[in-house]
Order: sequence, then structure tokens, then C-alpha cells
Amino acid sequence: MTDLDSINALFRRWQRSVPLTDDDKRAVRALPWSRKAYARDAYLVREGQPTKVCTVLIDGFAFRQKLVTDGARQIISIHIPGELLDIQNCLLGIADHNVQALNRCTVGVIPKDSLVRLTEERPNVRRAIWLDSLIDSSIFREWVVNVGRRDAKERIAHLLCELASRLKAAGLVEDATYQFPLTQEQIGDATGLTPVHTNRTLQTLRRAGLISLSKQRLSILDWDGLAATGDFSDRYLHQAV
Repeated sequence: MTDLDSINALFRRWQRSVPLTDDDKRAVRALPWSRKAYARDAYLVREGQPTKVCTVLIDGFAFRQKLVTDGARQIISIHIPGELLDIQNCLLGIADHNVQALNRCTVGVIPKDSLVRLTEERPNVRRAIWLDSLIDSSIFREWVVNVGRRDAKERIAHLLCELASRLKAAGLVEDATYQFPLTQEQIGDATGLTPVHTNRTLQTLRRAGLISLSKQRLSILDWDGLAATGDFSDRYLHQAV
């Protein structure tokens, strides 16, 4: 990969919980990286395909999703720069869900065999990847609760709080405003709501003075109010393990 400094976002994420040494970082940078760009809505991973690589999101946003037989889609997670998109594929032979680009994005690609060998040689890297996988599971559990037990306003407020909290931890904040490339249809697919219901709910949050959302930018005007509306606590994100 031509710009190995792009992996610094991954290092910053890992070092919130695991002390990486300079040797650990050099070993990660020495992996046989390749760099690949994707257009909006392009598939990075297809369900049912053999898994040969693992990917790190460098720029842009991506999401994981499942399709049911009638074509309906459930978005099951959103990913931001510095996150591994398919770490489970290190050990699983077949992809069990799709990964798609939410907007134009760039990823770093590693042959999964090379990454597995590195984890055998570098305990700190192994621990960091293990923790990443556990945090993914924690977020999945919260999304199940969000869709299954919260009403529409709570679901969307919770989703907005989560993404803002993760972007802030990653240093991707500008004057309390966050990049937010999700369409209303995608917000609905992530929260189990129709586009019409999603639109009405966003308007309710705007009228309450909690958020401003336009041109793919989200500003949270009243964090405490939005967090209370969404029943949000960042404990499940484990941002300081």
C-alpha cells in the first residue's frame, strides 16, 4: 500500500486498549498490504463467497447488511475509518453477510493467512484484534435491543448518539459536527423503520432542538437531550477497555 501512514487510524483505535510496541507497529506495516478504492454502494464482501482477505477501512464509511428472500435489507452495523470490516473472516471460510460501501471509500487489504501468522507471532496484535471482535459483538447486541425494544424516536436517537460517540473517539469531529452519509432509507434499514416513519422521526428530533442534519453533516445540538431520548450509554462501545 502506498500510504502506510493510513494505518495509523487503526493503531490509534487499538492503543486505546492495548499498548502496541514499535516492533508491533513495524510488523503490521510490513504485512503485504494492498490499497483498493470503492464507489458508493459497491460490495466489498459478498455473502456466500470464500474469504481470502481482511480489510481495514481507511477513508469513507461502510456497512454490513443481510438480505432476506424478498429482497428486504437489514443493516446490521456501520463502520468508520480505522475499523476492521471483516475480521471474523480470518477464521471463517465463507462470508455470512455482505459488506457495502456507504460512500466512496478506500480500504487496506491483507491476505488473511498473513494476518493470522502475525497474530501468532505478536501477542499484542492478537489481543487487539480479539478485543475488536468482542467489541463488535457488544455493538451487535445493542443493535438487537435497539430494534427489538425501543420505539422509533429512541432507535434513531440511539443510532445518532452511537455514531457520534465513535467518530469523536476516532478524532473525526469538526466543531461538534460529524460526517453522516446515511440516507433516510439506510437509517430506516438500520433501525427497522420505513422511510416515511424515519423522515417523521427525524423531523421530530429536529423540532425538539436536538439535532441538525443536512448535506450529509450531523450536528448534535443537545447531547444530553438526545442521549436521554435514545436511552443511550456508551458503556457497550468499550472505548476505554
